[in-house]
Amino acid sequence: MNALTPATFCRELIAALEASEGRRRRRKRNTTPDAIGLAMKRDLLEQAIEEAPPADQFEEWLFRRVLDAGDGNGGLRAVAVSILEEWRFALQVEAFRGWLAAGAPSDDAQRREVQT
Repeated sequence: MNALTPATFCRELIAALEASEGRRRRRKRNTTPDAIGLAMKRDLLEQAIEEAPPADQFEEWLFRRVLDAGDGNGGLRAVAVSILEEWRFALQVEAFRGWLAAGAPSDDAQRREVQT
């Protein structure tokens, strides 16, 4: 596989969010907190795609986004840590990279497509 860039990784991870959104919509409980977290993650991923930080600066780039958010950045910090963990996992586990590159296929995402 080619070297993974943060922008490519984030683009592929957005596809994986579709499955999470599908699961969230089917839950019987109040999923507002889930929707807020997914929206924060999507926003941060879209910023990374737009700004395309180099791979060796991605962690610092995420850290800067959290600092720039100022006080009350706990939610964004949690999202940034989650993205960083997934980034590191993608760098180490070829099967995960392959799943992302294949569009993050999921029964949850497919069910959502059928329902719409």
